Formats: sequence, structure tokens, C-alpha cells
Amino acid sequence: MLNLCFDGMGMAERIDCAVIGAGVVGLAIARALALANREVVVLEAREAIGTGISSRNSEVIHAGMHFATGSLKARFCVAGNALLRDFAATRHVPFRMTGKLIVATDAEEEKQLVALYQQGLANGVQGLELVSGAEAARLEPALSCRMAMVSPNTGIVDAHALMLAIRGEAEAHGAMIALGSPVEGGVSEADGVRIRVGGTEPSELIANRVIISTGLDACRMGLAFGLANAPTPYLCKGNYFTLAGAPPFKRLIYPLPERASLGIHYTCDMSGQGRFGPDAEWIESENYDVDPKRAASFYSAIRHYWPGVEDRTLEPAYAGIRPKIHGPGTPRPDFVIAGPEQHGTAGIIALYGIESPGLTSSLAIADYVRDIAAQD
Repeated sequence: MLNLCFDGMGMAERIDCAVIGAGVVGLAIARALALANREVVVLEAREAIGTGISSRNSEVIHAGMHFATGSLKARFCVAGNALLRDFAATRHVPFRMTGKLIVATDAEEEKQLVALYQQGLANGVQGLELVSGAEAARLEPALSCRMAMVSPNTGIVDAHALMLAIRGEAEAHGAMIALGSPVEGGVSEADGVRIRVGGTEPSELIANRVIISTGLDACRMGLAFGLANAPTPYLCKGNYFTLAGAPPFKRLIYPLPERASLGIHYTCDMSGQGRFGPDAEWIESENYDVDPKRAASFYSAIRHYWPGVEDRTLEPAYAGIRPKIHGPGTPRPDFVIAGPEQHGTAGIIALYGIESPGLTSSLAIADYVRDIAAQD
């Protein structure tokens, strides 16, 4: 039994596993460890779960064709898609497999789309199909394109309901959630990893295993634990605009991906509200304001595949920030999950650059981290 006071944390205690960060990935890791009969404490700086990047995304269940074959992103996305759908279906988490069309609007994009299709097949994505522009228009009459790829295994999920369900299952198997417990840093010692916890009642914990899953703060947190090879963080803001009026599409509509993002795409939430985004805006510090003037670039991008979009139908909605570990103009790297073999510090696993498809991949990432944590 732990004698921790979770209303601000009490005196120092020895624990088995500490997960830093209560976003969707951190919660999934806590659940996986708890299901493996590990003692788990989740340390979350804020007063609620999932208030960071997990609450500011497209809530899309990705199929896995966008990511390099053999990469962690591809592996975890394909596996995580199946795990997430099964979890949501059996735990009554709202989700819907809407399907998706990725579109090509000129001859050069057709070549890129065929390459993306082939990559999807190599990644093990099921059900992919290339269709002509005319066939795509029969599926989605408002759509204009020369070719499209149909992905039936793409959908949407209520991200907050998903996190609540994962948290509930983790706690049911003994995990403890310590809200309002900001971790300031720590050090690996002979008898475990010493963790400094701030907040209203600062304290220390000693854990056998520490998992850093803090999204935007992961690189800084890695340095705060003295880890070697922590990447340089970059902030890439994604703005979203909601669409006034009736939804134009039944499925999600995506252009071909860009270097920093998957392009300004059409999605909807579980209530059917249509929205476009995110774009890619490199920023120096966190801010979540959506500049209404960015709508002009949205209209321009959207008209490539939906010429019928009318002016003044987009309204600023919200923004999220991707925890990038690469700068502007450079290729997107893979997820980085660094254990002692990578950074040389015993007892710590650090997750860096867990951006899209992090939500879809969360349960698969958790199983992978659980297995690393089981190693001596």
C-alpha cells in the first residue's frame, strides 16, 4: 500500500513505476503496466487528465498509410488502429469508422498518391483502394479530384471519453493518478530513480522505472533527468476552423501530406460538426489563439478538392501544438522511445516527438513501453 497523499503529494515513498504525464499515451502506458501487475503512479502537473495535446487534435483513428514502412509510426499506427477500435467497441467509447478519401488533383499528385497507396499496402493497411475522380465523385458528390485512395479503416473517436475509459481501467487494476503533481526532475541512483515533485507540497519519490510521456515538455523533462541525446524541441501549431452549415462530405477528406503535417483536411466530430485543419504554423512559444486571417490560406487549400466552398463559411475553432523534434523544412522523423540502451541511464524510458498518429497508436505504444519496462 502506498502512503502517498495525492492531494498535492505527501512524504517520499518508494514505488515501482512512475509515469509522468496523464495524456492519452501516459494513461495507456499506466493501464498496460497495471494490467501486467506493476505498481503504477501517474504524475500529472495539471489538475485534470488529458488537457494538453491529447485534447487538441483531429480525433482521427488513422489507418497507417502515411508513415514510412518499418517505422515505429507505421507499426504502432496499424496495430493501434485495431487495438483502439476493439477497446472503444468493448468499453462503449463513442467512435465511428467514417472512412477516408485521400485525393490527387493533378498528374504529379496522382504519382504521389500511387506511391502512398503502395506504402500503405507495405505497411499492412487493409482495404485500401485507388479509384478514379469520377468514382470518387460518386462517393462524395461535392469532391473534385483526378484520383482518390479509399481507406475504410479510418474513423473518428471521442478522445476525452477514450482517456476516461483508459484511466478507469488503469485505476481498476491498481494504478494511482496524482493530479497537481508537477515533476521538476530527477536522477538515477543505485537503488532507483529519485524524482523531485513540486506543487503545494514538494516531495520526492524513488521509482524502479520512470516513463516520461509529457508531450510538449518531453525534451525538457529528459534533460531534467540528465538523459543524454534528448532531442531539440520545436513547436508547430495547427489551427482548426469549423464549417458553418451542413457537412459537405460523409467521409474524411485528405489532401496529400506535407513535410510538417498531413495537410489541411476535412474531418468532423462525433456530433457531425464539420471542420478543416490543421495547418502548420511554426511558433516560438505556446499559444492557442486562432488568427481569423488564416482562413484565407484555408480557403485556397480547400478549393483544390472542394471548389464549392463559399467564403465566410469558416469560423475560428481551436488550435493544437505538435511536439516536433525537427525544424521547418526538414522531413518528419519517427517516434523516439529511448530506454537505457539509447540514453545510458538506468530505469528511465523517455518518449519524444509523439505527434500524429499518437492517439491512434497509444495502446500499441503502451504495450511496447511495458515490454521495455519489464527488462532488467
